[in-house]
Amino acid sequence: MWKYERKLEFPVNIKKKDFNLANYIVTQLGGPDGELGAFLRYFCQSFTMPDENSKLLLREIATEELAHIEIICEMLKQLTDEKNIEKIKKEHFGGHYADHMLGIFPTNASGYPYNAIHFASKGDYITDLVEDMAAEAKAKATYEALMDLTEDLDVLRVLEFLREREIVHFQRFGECLMRLKKDA
Repeated sequence: MWKYERKLEFPVNIKKKDFNLANYIVTQLGGPDGELGAFLRYFCQSFTMPDENSKLLLREIATEELAHIEIICEMLKQLTDEKNIEKIKKEHFGGHYADHMLGIFPTNASGYPYNAIHFASKGDYITDLVEDMAAEAKAKATYEALMDLTEDLDVLRVLEFLREREIVHFQRFGECLMRLKKDA
């Protein structure tokens, strides 16, 4: 089904190491409104959509969420790719370092590991698409909160791109819902 292209959907070129910011950005990997949950939600829901077009839409967006996971992981790598123990301690990255060193691990911003409870799949297209629209709105809000927490232009560029994709996904899910309701 997938063919991996060896390039990011959006370039990441962060010059400044910032362990503290990584503590926040990781929530878009493994937090309640993060990209990992989005991928699982849309992919699992796609199998019970009522027609081929809606199945394909959810799988297409799920695939893009995988690309967003890759972008978030690259951001985390670039923000933390420096074994500077004093900086790790000073920037409150010690808990992560103790458990994972500089490895990337899906957690929320408080350090709690990813939990599949973060996504829903009911098998009812109205319920699932409304859930998906809410998930995209929450992810957009999380990206905006992350943007409030940094002035690093290299980071802001990427967060703005990801926020815009949440808006597009919200719109596409809404269009799908309206089409399916009309066809019912």
